[in-house]
Amino acid sequence: MSKINPIAAPHTHSGTSTTNIMYLVVLALLPAALYGVYLFGLPALTVLASCVVSALIAELACLQLQGKRSLAALDGSALLTALLLAMSLPASTPWWIASFGCCFAITLGKQVYGGLGHNPFNPAMLGRVMLLICFPVELTNWQAISVPDIGAQGIMLNQAWLGIDGISAATPLADLNQLTNWQDLALGKHPGSLGETSALLIALGGVFLIWRGIIRPYIPLALIGGLFVPATIAHMLSPNEYASGIAHLLSGGAMLAAFFIATDMVTSPTSPRGQLLFGAGCGLLIWLIRSVGSYPEGVAFAVLIMNACTPVIDHYLRPKIFGAQSLFKRNKGV
Repeated sequence: MSKINPIAAPHTHSGTSTTNIMYLVVLALLPAALYGVYLFGLPALTVLASCVVSALIAELACLQLQGKRSLAALDGSALLTALLLAMSLPASTPWWIASFGCCFAITLGKQVYGGLGHNPFNPAMLGRVMLLICFPVELTNWQAISVPDIGAQGIMLNQAWLGIDGISAATPLADLNQLTNWQDLALGKHPGSLGETSALLIALGGVFLIWRGIIRPYIPLALIGGLFVPATIAHMLSPNEYASGIAHLLSGGAMLAAFFIATDMVTSPTSPRGQLLFGAGCGLLIWLIRSVGSYPEGVAFAVLIMNACTPVIDHYLRPKIFGAQSLFKRNKGV
């Protein structure tokens, strides 16, 4: 008797794979990550390298313990988690804290649930929140930008860029009301995490993902609207107390969340209506936490809260079955 391995339908293939998707997202993030290294220097590169190496080691160890293929560690999911976590951290974060956060994200945020496709929460944001709670001082110590000097004698690397005698500075989120230079916000010329380096580059990377069909525009547009609309209304009612909508969008990790974090296929709803509600909820929560909460940034908390709501959203806003009619229409037809 021949051995048959039945495979469930449908059998149509889109021509892509999980690995291709992951590496395309990594490619879209690279310009902003490299620009962050240019602005903050070797400390930023150390954070990126620490996250990538520790994430791959943790992924490989978990796969070995579960008896799975070791090559699955190279599918790009661990690399993407490491990159997202690194871009949400200050450039001055000690390497061991960044490594600890990545190990937590991979093991307890992803593999403990069964691996890729089974985790209910975004692993990178789980790692970010854990580090913020455990190491609040280190994760709120923002390094000032230290761009290399380019002159007639060539490129001159200052001590801050090399990681020597770095200068701390306040992130724009600490006082959004004072933000008036939109060009500096768009280009990331201010203290903050690597993911705050350039809202423009992050947005361009998000447009690239939409163009390639990796993500759909529902969540990014809904998150931007969910953050911009209440911020603008509050600013119009009390401009001295609340920052403008543009200030909220171009500062912090709002753009990174809109295009790269909230759009995670595993932890976000599947239907267009569900994605619109999910994105709008993320944007509203970000504004609420920033404006009236205890933390200056609310991206990680907002995404995790809405991740918990994803099963409920999928249940009540699932697409209608093709050809199905409502009970009212069926009774009317009879």
